[in-house]
Amino acid sequence: METPVPVTGRPAGNTATTWLKIIALVFMFIDHAGKMLFPSIPEMRMLGRIAFPIYVWCMIVGFHYTRSVPKYLLRVLVVGLASQPLYNLALHHTWREPNVFLCLFLGLCALWGIREKKFLSHIWAPAAAIILATLLNADYGWKGVLLFITLYAVRDSRPGIAAVLVLYFLFYGSFFSVTKSFFGASFDVGSLDPSLSKPLSSLLRMETYGLLCLPLILIPFKKDLKLPRWVGYAIYPAHLLLLYGLEQIIK
Repeated sequence: METPVPVTGRPAGNTATTWLKIIALVFMFIDHAGKMLFPSIPEMRMLGRIAFPIYVWCMIVGFHYTRSVPKYLLRVLVVGLASQPLYNLALHHTWREPNVFLCLFLGLCALWGIREKKFLSHIWAPAAAIILATLLNADYGWKGVLLFITLYAVRDSRPGIAAVLVLYFLFYGSFFSVTKSFFGASFDVGSLDPSLSKPLSSLLRMETYGLLCLPLILIPFKKDLKLPRWVGYAIYPAHLLLLYGLEQIIK
């Protein structure tokens, strides 16, 4: 029998997940279009960093309110598998490079184990999810699952959510190079005093631009958009199909 939705730990911040998913998809499309169609515009990839943390937050909100976690997991798994051929086609990946839904699936499995606490599942489930994300080459890897776990732990506190996102992207960004410009504005932090260049360089790395998601996650929308559930899942493979079509036209 499914565990009832807990009355405590209610997600703080923006719970208008339909709007958030559409916004995340727009930024994901910008990211993918920047990769495949406009590689000379790195700013498109920078803006695309906004998508993943929004998707993670939407999954956390959905996990809190869902009546059936197994059905929720099944939907995520089916969409991920159904989207993989289009993902391979549109972004020139292979079956050894899973789309983002694998990371979302493993992240939700980790949260389920943490909440249920059956047979010490709050310990082995997140550990297993992190290991599988690494072994299966999941998009965002173990770091993506880590964001699920840490963001879920502070879901009922806006300051906590902000702190986790800032720390996560400063950590994640450290694996990437420092960007030199943004929409025509050039900057060279290396020429500054070390006391300024070091913190600024941490904020100007490719993945650190994911912090632009903060106002979208923290500030509630007055109303959410109402759409059939299938639409929310269909727009991911649909954007891949659109991207592939545009690539054929442009190239």
